[in-house]
Amino acid sequence: MKKKKQLRKWVVATVFSLMVVMAFCEFFTLKAAEGKHFDDVESLPFRRVGLVLGAAPRLHNGDISLYFRGRMDAAAQLYKAGKVERLLLSGDSHNGKYNETQAMHDSLLCRGVPDSVMVLDSLGLRTLDSMVRAKKVFGVDTFTIVSQQFHNERALCIASHFGIDAIGLNARNVPPHKHVHGFLRERLARVKLFIDFFTDKQPRHLGPSQ
Repeated sequence: MKKKKQLRKWVVATVFSLMVVMAFCEFFTLKAAEGKHFDDVESLPFRRVGLVLGAAPRLHNGDISLYFRGRMDAAAQLYKAGKVERLLLSGDSHNGKYNETQAMHDSLLCRGVPDSVMVLDSLGLRTLDSMVRAKKVFGVDTFTIVSQQFHNERALCIASHFGIDAIGLNARNVPPHKHVHGFLRERLARVKLFIDFFTDKQPRHLGPSQ
């Protein structure tokens, strides 16, 4: 009985501690992004470059990802509205299942974005990698991020930490009933982000895209 009580106390303490950590990370992520992301493209100030963050183009069942479609629609809208001159497409193209950057490029071509204004970074393996590589590899430290709001918030927190002057355009989000897994994943991603900050995590690659 005594062991059960001790185990119960340990579980309660662990859950409580995790909730406190998550609340801390949530607060500071939102604070760092406050007033820096926009739903309306017309409200955005001009930035020469738009950084489009990658997503898997298709789901496991073969359907087009709504995250991907929303980002591509927003990126095309951003360019056509004259709010950026160039688009840096950053994603993971080395997992053997799909090529995020090529899929973004092809999708934007279909939306009328010229090939000449797109630059591909196939080594944007994580959000932190995409953000830091934009600054350290491509020499861009002022740009507009294109992704869903929850992702933009985390990316803007990264920007603040690394001295990047960024704003975000919020792409159309996925319906709530299809976003449960993504919501939970994002809470953990924000905790992982602050662990990365404390451990001075850097991109896996800081050389040219391969």
